[in-house]
Amino acid sequence: MKLPILLFFLSAFCYSQSQEYPKNYFRSPLDIPLYASGSFGELRGNHFHSGLDLKTQQREGLKVFAVADGYVSRIKISEGGYGKALYITHPNGFTSVYGHLKKFNGAIADFVRKRQYAEKSYEIEIFPLSDELKITKDQIVAFSGNSGSSGGPHLHFEIRDSKTEQIINPMFFGFDIQMPDTKAPVINDLVAYAIGDSSVVNSSQRTIPVNLSLQSDGSYLANKVFAKGNIGFGVNTYDLSDNNFNWNGIYKAETFLNGSRLFKYEFEKFAFDETRYINNFIDYYRYKTIKQSIQKLFFKRNYPFSLVSGNKQSGQISVLPNQTWSYRVEVSDFHGNKRVINVPIHYSDAAATIPKEEKKTPYFVKSGNDNNYTKDNVSVFIPENAFYDDFYMNFEVKENVLYLHDETVPVHKNLTVTFDVSEIPNLNREKTFISRMDGNKPEYFTTYKKGNLFSIRAKDLGKFLLMTDTVAPKIYRPNFSEGSSLDKADSLSIHMRDELSGIKEYNGYLNGKWILMEYDFKTKSLTHYFSEAVYDEGKNELKVVVSDKMGNSTIFETHFFKTKNQSSVEKTN
Repeated sequence: MKLPILLFFLSAFCYSQSQEYPKNYFRSPLDIPLYASGSFGELRGNHFHSGLDLKTQQREGLKVFAVADGYVSRIKISEGGYGKALYITHPNGFTSVYGHLKKFNGAIADFVRKRQYAEKSYEIEIFPLSDELKITKDQIVAFSGNSGSSGGPHLHFEIRDSKTEQIINPMFFGFDIQMPDTKAPVINDLVAYAIGDSSVVNSSQRTIPVNLSLQSDGSYLANKVFAKGNIGFGVNTYDLSDNNFNWNGIYKAETFLNGSRLFKYEFEKFAFDETRYINNFIDYYRYKTIKQSIQKLFFKRNYPFSLVSGNKQSGQISVLPNQTWSYRVEVSDFHGNKRVINVPIHYSDAAATIPKEEKKTPYFVKSGNDNNYTKDNVSVFIPENAFYDDFYMNFEVKENVLYLHDETVPVHKNLTVTFDVSEIPNLNREKTFISRMDGNKPEYFTTYKKGNLFSIRAKDLGKFLLMTDTVAPKIYRPNFSEGSSLDKADSLSIHMRDELSGIKEYNGYLNGKWILMEYDFKTKSLTHYFSEAVYDEGKNELKVVVSDKMGNSTIFETHFFKTKNQSSVEKTN
């Protein structure tokens, strides 16, 4: 009886595993062939990509379908991020997400418009009740667009666990069948790391490239690596797919030492509060200095990122005398297409001819501790685990400017930067904030003011200074001339910008009534659609008020003429 019982439990286990992610439950959100311009887990600035970016044939306005029955559980409209985004919760425990939309459809659009006018705000976030906006599979819920921080027309699509809100790779739900792929990932670079003060790899204590040669079977063979002490490797790689020229992220990486698995990660799912760990997952210094994205195949110390924290070993290799090692790297896409790198490793006692590059300063940051530094009128508080590693930090204050190391060291938690302004004469305190210079561009930070102390919270190092903004925003270039007829126009638009602290608030009014104006931060434009039917027959007075984050405001006023029965939008709607 033992064997049948064992087989029963094995089959039950396999069944439960295969049913964890239903393969045929969700339909495609688009009715065109699916090609991804961005993959799940792909490396992005300060985060991993949380879904699939689906191509929309370089255009907007494609129908977006509900992938299954459910109800709209969240609607968010923001200037950046996902722009216009829709969340549908399904009865099977998952939530689908649709981002960068052009507009919503039907009852959803009416629901959103009503709330925007009630709140007098373009940006809104709504959490409808389960019986307010019920959805059926195949229903057209929206139209694809380019809203938010999208770099071009596409549909951002996610699937999340409704309870945990973890993001799950949509490929697990059968989308891999709709997106065939027979191409293996591409290897651009392999680099080696000497980990620790006494380690050396190929005569270097710094990160060093390893030459690769392509073999007849499609694998790569690395030049012999001569090392001592603890070393590690990193790989620069991307994936290709059929009929698609985009360079997307890989799904899985594994390493093996003498045939035994050493390290592994695969992009199945992760939580949003983990996503900033990308800055420890990659070689951040190399990314910032030469724009090369190296995925590290080891860690110096374990960190709570679920994709790597399950490894029992660190991925490091301890190279000892009188031994040789066969190290193998395998990178794969979701379809199982694989690329292999074989690396022969030999012990060498040779001294480093390229020493470690480390400048010692009086400020040694122990990343596991709280740290507080003060000089002149500036102080910096660094909470424990704000950094991933210990390091010598540059900390200098000159003429009320803080030079806090540089952007090559990643920050995981907020640092608190405080300026004491009591000794600064003639300071316009109401209009002054703390800024960080991003290159030559000032970056605004919300500044908390308590007496003479001005403070901000920041997740980047660099140059910080006080800046005063007394200049109001600019409102310019309307798409019509004053007094003109807009009978044939479906919308009116105007541009706005602020050179320093940035736009905080904008409001448009027609004949004294608040109107919805959609803001596109990429073009710096505000657009009002006449389909809102807020305008009057004949003459209409337009007023736009824009304020920046320091309270400086500009008012723009003009007028136009409009005949209701000639509105092209109303005819089409």
